[in-house]
Amino acid sequence: MLDAHILLTGVNGQVGWELRRALAPLGRVVGLDSRALDLSDPDAIRATVRGIAPRLIVNPAAYTAVDKAESEPERARAVNGIAPGILAEEAWRCGAILVHYSTDYVFDGRKAGPYLEDDAPNPLNVYGASKLEGEQAIAASGARHLILRTSWVYGARGGNFLLTMQRLMQERPELRIVDDQIGAPSWSRMIAEATAQVLAQCLSPARGADRPEPWGTYHLTNAGETSWHGFATAIAELGGYATRLTPIPSSDYPTPARRPANSRLDNGKLARAFGLRLPDWREALKLCMDRTD
Repeated sequence: MLDAHILLTGVNGQVGWELRRALAPLGRVVGLDSRALDLSDPDAIRATVRGIAPRLIVNPAAYTAVDKAESEPERARAVNGIAPGILAEEAWRCGAILVHYSTDYVFDGRKAGPYLEDDAPNPLNVYGASKLEGEQAIAASGARHLILRTSWVYGARGGNFLLTMQRLMQERPELRIVDDQIGAPSWSRMIAEATAQVLAQCLSPARGADRPEPWGTYHLTNAGETSWHGFATAIAELGGYATRLTPIPSSDYPTPARRPANSRLDNGKLARAFGLRLPDWREALKLCMDRTD
């Protein structure tokens, strides 16, 4: 469908690893990890993009150490705030489309219901602020872009809540889990597959000139909602773990970075534009834990 290079960053990350396979039908994927492309080095970003001359840039790479970012704000800003803007400038320069992933943490969590794409952001921590800066730089670049905000990402690899819980549930008889933060656990594989479906529609000649341009920001999460305690409970039930799970308030588990109490994202815009709705988080979790690959 796309007879050109696809530049994929963060190829060894949770979403990047899944994207490498999901994007393959759209063209030849050039996947780079942090050793091949240092996103804190603007000159390296420009040289890499110009050397590959992609028609599509997909950027799941990010500085994701939320608590560590509080003590490393410049590093977080370099990767999450400045680098996406440079990728967008280079995408505009070579006529490429940029797909970038952002986060529920751009919001402060004070809204009563799920967040819409045009709700006012107000990040509570350095990580969220750095991701918002990246969004704003992309939007200002003039490049054709899709910013996909997701939440509570987990998968079969990397550092994430699912893998941490599976390890701890084998080691400890009891775990205390925060129960007053609400969001939608989202499987990295479904994020990647949905991204590929969105891009297939964007790139299809059948889309037609009469349809509005699809570029902009979309929320992309699994359906439904739960707390971290609810997420852990589902992991225990599906995995057959006997660990006792005690719900606690966030105040009993202080962290360097503040988290939003409400991380729910409304996915209606994605459904209207592309006809896509991801399955409920429980169904996705079961599929992930049942996987054989």
